[in-house]
Amino acid sequence: MFAVATLPFLDLAIADGSPVAIGVSGGKDSQAAALAAFRYLDQCGHVGPRILVHADLGVVEWRDSLRICEELAAHLGCELLVVRRKAGDLMDRWEARWRSSIDRYAALETVTLVPCWSTPRMRFCTSELKTHVIQAELRRRYKGQTVINATGVRREESAARSKATVADQGTVNDNFINWRPIVDWTVQEVFSAIDTSGLAPHPAYRDGGMSRVSCMFCIMSNIADLTAAAAQPESHELYRRMVELECESSFAFQGSRWLGDVAPQLLTGNLRDRLLVAKSTALWRTQAEARITDGMLYVKGWPTRMLTDAEADILASVRSEIGALFGIECACLDRESIHERYAELMRHREAA
Repeated sequence: MFAVATLPFLDLAIADGSPVAIGVSGGKDSQAAALAAFRYLDQCGHVGPRILVHADLGVVEWRDSLRICEELAAHLGCELLVVRRKAGDLMDRWEARWRSSIDRYAALETVTLVPCWSTPRMRFCTSELKTHVIQAELRRRYKGQTVINATGVRREESAARSKATVADQGTVNDNFINWRPIVDWTVQEVFSAIDTSGLAPHPAYRDGGMSRVSCMFCIMSNIADLTAAAAQPESHELYRRMVELECESSFAFQGSRWLGDVAPQLLTGNLRDRLLVAKSTALWRTQAEARITDGMLYVKGWPTRMLTDAEADILASVRSEIGALFGIECACLDRESIHERYAELMRHREAA
């Protein structure tokens, strides 16, 4: 069997009986990581509690994902803890983010419209709906204890993950040890470990032709995976809902790649027409916002300086155009009101 990655401080925590929580999504990597971690813990004589944790992302997940996690927990003889974000699932979060973007823009709390979708550089889909809710529950359950949090991250997956460490030791204020037991495994080793266990990987891999399984339509997916996902009937309702948000917001799901272009045959005629309008709106929006210079933007939600009269005039003109494009009732549409708003925010920043 393939080697499990570990470090001395991690082995000490295992020897001390620290609780081990393994995040599982239903995908192959977390499935293999759980199998490998349990085998290693048994070899070490670990006597502490062990659980699998699944963060349910709602309608964006494959129907079989929870079943795969349940079968894995039964195979390993442990509890499966399922957690959810109380404020709604990932699709709710994307839609709420767009409504918030409109409100913030109207009040000049942001200088440009904020995209609704998570991105590879801003993965709130992971931080807010997985990491935060999982860690909050683990802190409650294992109050005051050092918790070993294992995941299926592998270096082979991407350039960013190629720099992943075997484990990160918790700080004084963070009692989590983040462990990546299969960080050096290849994809072939992952599937081999699952097959050898007697379990089956998620059907989306071998039946659906997916190379990765997370959300049905993931911000990290390549065009082949997006196309394969759209070919599955269970994804069609979600697909149209996501394209609706592309149309409403004028922001493509993956930067320059519109999800609506992946499987246009699944769209109604009205939705295809709206997608064309959204692309035109996106062009007008980007052209208008291109007149805004870096110095006019907020940093961490606050202006860094007052605008010149010329800059205030530019911003007023851009806000008038964007407001008309999206039907937003914007405040601060002239030089004087923009100066007043920047001054107000700078006072708030200094007070904060």
